[in-house]
Amino acid sequence: MTDTVLIQDDELVIERIFDAPRALVFRVWTRPEHLMKWWGPKTFEPIGVEQDFRVGGTYRFGMRSAEGREVWKSGVYQEIVPDERIVMTFKWDDGAWDVDNLVTVTFLTMASGRTLFRFHQAPFKTIAARDSHVGGWTSLLDKLTAYLETVQ
Repeated sequence: MTDTVLIQDDELVIERIFDAPRALVFRVWTRPEHLMKWWGPKTFEPIGVEQDFRVGGTYRFGMRSAEGREVWKSGVYQEIVPDERIVMTFKWDDGAWDVDNLVTVTFLTMASGRTLFRFHQAPFKTIAARDSHVGGWTSLLDKLTAYLETVQ
């Protein structure tokens, strides 16, 4: 479960191999009933998913830290290719950044039947902003890995 983390100054790319078929990984990444069971970094729990999963549709995901702080992120779906790719804007609702990111998640089938998952987020205005996301996204992917072991 080693992540490949590729970083340029204004972008973040994380790759992970999931021991699950691509269609399943895509499904648990995109459906609220699944997202509510694993979404968020390891010290956060999901508290809400609002989603209009279509090109031009919006989403809003909320999570609560162990200390009780609520944070919400939202965006617009720019591209959806079922079981293959999702492109969406990303921003923190509290205005923590003054720039929207573009997030692209790609799901690739490997010869073994496992899924190569690629996550790309850009642009970041600062290296510190970029680096603040590495741990959050990788621990979120840890939770997804564990969740995938429980679903079919």
